[in-house]
Amino acid sequence: MTERATPFYCPYCGDEDLRPQEEPHAAWLCTGCRRVFTVKFVGLNLHAQSGGGAVHTTPPAHPEPDDDADVLDSPVTEHAEASK
Repeated sequence: MTERATPFYCPYCGDEDLRPQEEPHAAWLCTGCRRVFTVKFVGLNLHAQSGGGAVHTTPPAHPEPDDDADVLDSPVTEHAEASK
């Protein structure tokens, strides 16, 4: 496994001409904007919490038929209504 994550573009300007930089450790130099940045893998979120900042919308009055048989229909409520 490699220590250096390889970015495909600069997160600041979008340029794709990136060069490895020795300092700081595992840094990248963007030749377009001359910024030096690092990429850090934090981890996986395996315990997704429901309701934590989720956007709830009201379903359309006449929904289109869905071809996905695995998807269950469930009522969606507005956040304001749920907190009453």
